[in-house]
Amino acid sequence: MSTTESPSYYNHLENMSVSELLTNMNKEDQTVPLAILKSLPQLEALIEAIVPRMEKGGRLFYIGAGTSGRLGILDASECPPTYGVPDDLVIGIIAGGDTAIRKAVENAEDDPGQAWKDIQQHGVHPQDTVIGIAASGTTPYVIGGVKEAKKSGLLTGCITCNEGSPLAAAVALPVEVVVGPEFVTGSTRMKSGTAQKLALNMISTSLMIKLGKVKGNKMVDMQLSNKKLVQRGTRMIMEATGLNEEKAGEMLLQHGSVRNAVAAFEEKKND
Repeated sequence: MSTTESPSYYNHLENMSVSELLTNMNKEDQTVPLAILKSLPQLEALIEAIVPRMEKGGRLFYIGAGTSGRLGILDASECPPTYGVPDDLVIGIIAGGDTAIRKAVENAEDDPGQAWKDIQQHGVHPQDTVIGIAASGTTPYVIGGVKEAKKSGLLTGCITCNEGSPLAAAVALPVEVVVGPEFVTGSTRMKSGTAQKLALNMISTSLMIKLGKVKGNKMVDMQLSNKKLVQRGTRMIMEATGLNEEKAGEMLLQHGSVRNAVAAFEEKKND
């Protein structure tokens, strides 16, 4: 039996008080970062391989079903506003299409040929990378997608929560984060989902930093899509230039990003 399907360490959950439920779930959740710690060398190898490919115009695809697919879409969709990158640089694809983001699509994950078709709708660049996300490591949609991507010469990786899974065997650079049995037996939206979210955060954040989208510790290319982000960008410019709030805000709106505003200030200062 796979780790993700093995019985919970807890039983008779229906007899527990809310306090007991929360305490025990929290106890299990605390094991997830330790599982990630053991997987850092695998994560490092995957990220190091992706960076030069993206520098040459490659994109990053996440493919998954259910919770795994939704987490991939979440991570991909947050890259453009956070780092000012194009919408098609990191692409999340879920079995069953956009409908499956909100509602389960019956049998969508069982078609091993569909993921590659879904990827091809975006065109294929020789430097693209495909990361399959599946807690069990057995999802046909994901395994079929990475196998075809690998055949086509793309870099392939995965995030799974079982050791020695068919998915890990199908990719060049697997990441296996073994979190153990779920609090509710087999409910991989819990610890496994948390582990996948942490791994995805680490992958995309590391990539964006290495691609030059962060300066110091600041998101200097973030989109100014709401008042909070405009205020944040203004503070960044104030810190970098010594300008007052009014002038920093004017420069931000004039130049469209923290990076451009600070560069314009430095250029003017050096004239």
